Amino acid sequence: MNYYGAKDLARSFQTVRGNSLTIAGEIGEERYGFRATPETRTVAQMLVHIGLLPKLQTQIHGVERRTTLEGFDFPAFVGGLIAEEQTPRSKAQIVELLRDGGESFAKWLEGLSDDFLGESVSIPGATPASKTRFELILGVKEHEMHHRAQLMVMERMLGMTPHLTRQRQAHVAAMQAAQAASSSAGR
Repeated sequence: MNYYGAKDLARSFQTVRGNSLTIAGEIGEERYGFRATPETRTVAQMLVHIGLLPKLQTQIHGVERRTTLEGFDFPAFVGGLIAEEQTPRSKAQIVELLRDGGESFAKWLEGLSDDFLGESVSIPGATPASKTRFELILGVKEHEMHHRAQLMVMERMLGMTPHLTRQRQAHVAAMQAAQAASSSAGR
């Protein structure tokens, strides 16, 4: 029995992508050129990078259905993605890339079978020497969460409070208010 299948993977990816879309929407387009340090991506480049992330695993598992990464031309494929990150886009185009790409990737994830996700893919020269498709595909979500954390730091640098922080603060305040109301009612 698989406790975390394709539909769970799709749902959790959609949650992560939804949070990335919220950040993309909250940062003003005039701030999309901001970068934390000179050698890092701008907000726009980071969001486009996040939007393009699924293409690598889709190519490996969906298009080529590889059982080994031997012979896969990572420099050429990733180089193409990096070049695509540099293409100027408006905020609306970036949001559309994130939304449409996220919906497409989640739909693809939902259709994967447990057997397919359980297949091993050999990774020459790596430790471990193979991983399941599930683990490799899950890496898309993990990678996006890594970059979303960077975007949240960038929001802080821009004087913004990230939406997840605001949600947590509201939840804590509501719990404290309920506890105070319950304490005063019991007197």
